[in-house]
Amino acid sequence: MKRLLVQALKNKFDMAKEDATALAKIVEGIFDGKEEIEDMTIDKYARALFYELQRERLLKLRREEFKEQGKFIRKYYWSFNNDIIREIAYKKFKEEKYKIYKKIPESAWLTHSYCN
Repeated sequence: MKRLLVQALKNKFDMAKEDATALAKIVEGIFDGKEEIEDMTIDKYARALFYELQRERLLKLRREEFKEQGKFIRKYYWSFNNDIIREIAYKKFKEEKYKIYKKIPESAWLTHSYCN
């Protein structure tokens, strides 16, 4: 999963590989090998990061409600959005075969069209 998360972070945020690897290491360290973690177990800085990753659909947030001692209690749980992570990680590879055209300056395209 780490390799896919690194690639998804690179693609989604246009990050350098080293930065994406460091961020993936932090996120996976917070999860500590678990599929899902409770929101109350993370600090406010990790929560801010998780909300940013949720906005980009890389993480999911699930809410659970139950009644305890006559009070309704809500708990929130974070998990990886594996399908989206996989989709974003592989998206770049599909687009790369046309990447060469982005490197050609616009003036070259205009010059070529006037010649014909």
